[in-house]
Amino acid sequence: MKLQLTAGGLLRPGGFDAWQEDFRRSLRTDVAKAMRETGKEIVETVRSEMRASFKTAKPSFLKSMRSKVFDSKPDRLPALYIGSKVPWLGLHEQGGAIQGRMLIPLLPQHQRLGRKAFARVVRDLMDAGNAFFVQRDGRAILMAENLSANSRALTRFRRAERERSDVKRLKRGQEIPIAVFVRQVRLRRRFDLTRTVSRDLLRLVAAIEKASTSS
Repeated sequence: MKLQLTAGGLLRPGGFDAWQEDFRRSLRTDVAKAMRETGKEIVETVRSEMRASFKTAKPSFLKSMRSKVFDSKPDRLPALYIGSKVPWLGLHEQGGAIQGRMLIPLLPQHQRLGRKAFARVVRDLMDAGNAFFVQRDGRAILMAENLSANSRALTRFRRAERERSDVKRLKRGQEIPIAVFVRQVRLRRRFDLTRTVSRDLLRLVAAIEKASTSS
């Protein structure tokens, strides 16, 4: 007896390859979706860690941490990126030193003054001729006199000086410390992005496994 078999459906020539390609395409789509959804959850966890590590962090700084899925190339598996557009965040992850000629505002830790705002203060004081350096304990300290003409620029620094001196009111013309001049600032490690993300990898793996089994 002679039997002749005819392949049909998935077994037809090219059918199995086409099915594999459809399956891969569907799987990539589901995996990318799982990465997007889980990536947003991981980012919220990272932002919470940033909020705790950087107690005076601005909302814009926290929002700089984001997730993005790269899935535009069909011949490659999707990739999940979690990171920040802030270039100096890496220094706080590893710790290290910054070299250069820098003025560090002499304000309490709970008071934050942005770089641009501080630059305006120094510029206003210099334009008014009310900025000068003195030597204290081997350090160069930028000072300013407590004058009404510079009242607005000195608001934060007057408050800081009252707290340091434990007085309710400063005398007119009293010298107020504004900043210390340094050539190096050493930063301690205060944020671990890798550890934070690694703790949530199991959540991502579970989401990908769920997506792959449902395809």
